[in-house]
Amino acid sequence: MSTETSELIKLPKVKTEWWTPRLALPLLAATAVRLALLAATLVRNGTSAINQHDTASYLIPGRNLLLHGAFTADGVPDLMRTPAYAVFVAITTLAGLPAAAFINVLVSVLSVLLVWRLTRTVFGNDRIALLAAWLFAFEPVSVSFSVMLMSETLFVTVMLLSAECLVRFLREKRLRVLAVGGFWLAIAALVRPVAYYLPIPLAIGLFLVFVRKPVLRWKAPAVLLLSVLPWIAAWQIRNRVETGYSGFCSITDMNLYFYIGPDITGRVEHRDLDVVQDELGYYDYQDNSGQIYLSQSYLAHNPDQAGWSQTQRLAFLHQEGVNNIRTHLRTYLAVCATAIVRTALSPGAGFFDEILEHPSRDQSSRVRSPSLPSVGMKRWAMRIAGTHPWQAVEKVFFEIALLAVYLLAARAVIRHGVHDPAVWLLLGIMVYFFAVAAAGGGPAAEARFRLPMMPFLCLLAAAGAQGTTLLPGSRGEAVH
Repeated sequence: MSTETSELIKLPKVKTEWWTPRLALPLLAATAVRLALLAATLVRNGTSAINQHDTASYLIPGRNLLLHGAFTADGVPDLMRTPAYAVFVAITTLAGLPAAAFINVLVSVLSVLLVWRLTRTVFGNDRIALLAAWLFAFEPVSVSFSVMLMSETLFVTVMLLSAECLVRFLREKRLRVLAVGGFWLAIAALVRPVAYYLPIPLAIGLFLVFVRKPVLRWKAPAVLLLSVLPWIAAWQIRNRVETGYSGFCSITDMNLYFYIGPDITGRVEHRDLDVVQDELGYYDYQDNSGQIYLSQSYLAHNPDQAGWSQTQRLAFLHQEGVNNIRTHLRTYLAVCATAIVRTALSPGAGFFDEILEHPSRDQSSRVRSPSLPSVGMKRWAMRIAGTHPWQAVEKVFFEIALLAVYLLAARAVIRHGVHDPAVWLLLGIMVYFFAVAAAGGGPAAEARFRLPMMPFLCLLAAAGAQGTTLLPGSRGEAVH
């Protein structure tokens, strides 16, 4: 992006608003569908589907911080989770898991409003903004995760707050707005570490946008980084002071060793993933902190590490994972390609099957949703259609809807958005999340990794569906 391209977009300032009466319908629809799913989940399964296997790993250190003033788990400082969502879920669960899930639903509905607000800021068109809100109100992954006590819903909401400020800065050139956007970006990283590296490409993008603006080309990246990095650095300093660990969180090292590494080894040696994981001491961390490298299961397979500190064990996990990647780089690239396809094309219907499935059903009859790239399109379709025809129809419908969103979003970018730095900002954020899913997703990559991108895809799809230029006052109802 250059100054010439950014100056082609001379958009009048959009009046900042949080409400319009016509937004009531998509918000009511979003609320209704999410509360209906929550009610059905509680009736069929109680709180078992709400309390996901990741929930305890946030709840334990979060409650310890609230009650004892220390972010700890397993008797030691917790390095696996960052504090923002842990504190959020610890507070919201004080009234019980159903109440926490209800609050999560409200946060999800807030994200629908924020999609409307962001779209309005980007395109300055009320019709496009309302359509984007309608699309995200029924977005399957957002709907399903609204009833799960996991960090995805809060993360998307905070990312939308940050993105809206960043776009407003591009329109208004007010550094104070950019600083607020940077603050929200820091909070997003403290909710989910997946946003840890995002400030760097965003700062580079801002430099390129204002490369011929002597003041802004330096001030904009500097203000963004100065509003983000101190908050992130504070958490890393805490880790270093309390444990000697210099990383932001240990989940990256754990994924390298317990997910990506076994996936590579399984492909090379033609063995199942879970078999390789078992040999490393991996276990499902339901109802515990998730710090597997501290567990007896892990130590049984690595008895020489019994006297090691957290930092030493994490250094071992990291180095072993990196060595595995270096030794089998081509296989790792295949893992990355598979992760991208899973993230991009998984329909997301499996989440509904999981949370609505009755617990009394025999385990052998539970719905399994093998990923398309892992078994091939033909076998995937035949397996689902043959065993669960209703779920097959559900998945086909969701897949068609997803592909339609992609096509409409591409139409909007190709026809109208190539000269708009705000559109490139959103595209850049989506590319970043795809890259993270590819590099670190491994066998865990699925539709939930796509959730941070879906607000932007719905936003662009709404513009593509309108078939108008993305400029206020062009056609449709412009915002003044």
